[in-house]
Amino acid sequence: MAIRTVGVIGAGQMGSGIAQVCAAAGFDVRLNDVSADKIDAALAAIERRLGKAAKSGRIPADAPQKAIARIRKAEGLAALGVCDLVIETAVEDEQVKRKIFAEL
Repeated sequence: MAIRTVGVIGAGQMGSGIAQVCAAAGFDVRLNDVSADKIDAALAAIERRLGKAAKSGRIPADAPQKAIARIRKAEGLAALGVCDLVIETAVEDEQVKRKIFAEL
């Protein structure tokens, strides 16, 4: 099975980094978190990091826009149903993880 769409549960530092790398590699990404504000903050951080990389010449100038366009908000775990692969990066709290996996 080919992986085309990657879901990331958790838009913190690790989740946003994984979403960034996946999008930059050409995968469509669905980014999920308990709060839409956290997803927005993660998208802004990704855009800043990619912008710095483009400004320094480490990546092509058009790469940030292409990568950001591949990332979509997944408000609710049901939105991850289109994903070929889902990566969980939520807080290291057993109860939180149990709730996520029960809902999945």
